[in-house]
Amino acid sequence: MSPRRGDRAAPPPRGGEWTLRFENSQAADDWEMLCKQAPGNTRRAWDEISADPRPTPSHRHHPLHHDLATVSFKGRVLDQWQYEVTGGGRVWYLIDDTTRTAWITYASPAHPRATDR
Repeated sequence: MSPRRGDRAAPPPRGGEWTLRFENSQAADDWEMLCKQAPGNTRRAWDEISADPRPTPSHRHHPLHHDLATVSFKGRVLDQWQYEVTGGGRVWYLIDDTTRTAWITYASPAHPRATDR
């Protein structure tokens, strides 16, 4: 998705940081909603994911499990992780080690139903 006039400008990655991109338009739209509802926490998520998308797991930042653990993306299977932005808000992303890109697949201030088991 190319930015358009009036869109927010994303910061370029610093040396060693990962690039964050949206995997789909819905994730981009929902990211904007999350930014409006929890701007500080969403910025912290951006900073932490771009610095290290695969850190030591914590209660806020960890890999997804079971059928959500990996996703086929552009002909490759990539790990999928989650960042807990708020009590219910989540960001899911794929980790592409080849391009050093974290592909945001889901962003929402609401808890994802897919993880309810």
